[in-house]
Amino acid sequence: MSGIPMRQPDQLRPVEIQIGYLEHHPASVLYKSGKTVVLCTASVEPSVPPWLEGKGKGWVTAEYNMLPGSTVPRKRRERSKVDGRTTEIQRLIGRSLRAVVDLEALGERSIVVDCDVLQADGGTRTASITGGFIALAKAIKNELPNSKIGPEGPLRDSIAAISVGVVDGVVRLDLDYELDYAADVDMNVVMTGSGQFVEIQGTGEEATFSDGELASMIQLAKSGIAELTSEQQNSLA
Repeated sequence: MSGIPMRQPDQLRPVEIQIGYLEHHPASVLYKSGKTVVLCTASVEPSVPPWLEGKGKGWVTAEYNMLPGSTVPRKRRERSKVDGRTTEIQRLIGRSLRAVVDLEALGERSIVVDCDVLQADGGTRTASITGGFIALAKAIKNELPNSKIGPEGPLRDSIAAISVGVVDGVVRLDLDYELDYAADVDMNVVMTGSGQFVEIQGTGEEATFSDGELASMIQLAKSGIAELTSEQQNSLA
């Protein structure tokens, strides 16, 4: 297919991670995946939602937004009402992050992870989860200095996400906008660093896919998430 970037089917887009991007917000992360750029911040609040008060548990939630200049044409700013796509994505980010947090070990604190898309070129929700985890880890480390990522800590594991799809009969990893637009099948996969699945969202775009293609997409997603997990570990080190 003409116009497809010269990237191998199993190759991630270049990833860049800048922690502390905002001078006065140490739990801020500028996460770049190719041309997709997301600013993720994690803020700790000394309270929990009313329905959790007195239960000795914390809470993690997320908000997601695409800035007006992140796409062409301009995306209208969401002020009084959040659209359905935005709601779906921020719920996905929130439950993905909560999957690796021991809410009891967190105590009665809330952490809000804000993911603002500065530039969109496909994969904004997966970039938000992967970058959002780094911001979350920094916020927990700042609040609980002795915490570690592992079974004993508030963060039981890491979390990352990636897209896969079938484009012109070829299973491909990490779909940018052009690949996503051309894909017959696209899927988002969320996994922990230890290889456990959290969520799989897949659909055929006026097409179907076979058991073999599904297995290939899952395998490719696993290898991509392993690479992203390594990037997360290096940045947090």
